[in-house]
Amino acid sequence: MLLRLAYLGITNAFMLLRLLPGGDRDKDIEILLLRHQLAVLQRQLDGQRVRFEPVDRAWLAALLHPLPRPTLRRLRLLVRPDTVLKWHRDLIARRHAVVSRPRRRGRPRTLRSIRALVVRLARENGS
Repeated sequence: MLLRLAYLGITNAFMLLRLLPGGDRDKDIEILLLRHQLAVLQRQLDGQRVRFEPVDRAWLAALLHPLPRPTLRRLRLLVRPDTVLKWHRDLIARRHAVVSRPRRRGRPRTLRSIRALVVRLARENGS
């Protein structure tokens, strides 16, 4: 999954570089073309659910999260904007869970000073 996410990131970066020298007219035409293709796809699905892979979910969530909710509602998406925001929350929660996971399993080691104190108290208290 990580490799595919990196691949998508690199290919989309190259697509962005391809768009930079183009004029606004070319970009507007491409946006209209993509919107029309999306409308055709939605018509063909006819209420069926679209299955996104985890990499696609992560990519869409990362791209669409910075947009305000009213803007998200105006976009023509295959999923509801609330779904995209839920994907983003899940992505952040998963990342936080990995980062906050303890490095070592089990009980943490006891300090030497505490160990020495316990041994001394055991020697001094014979009962």
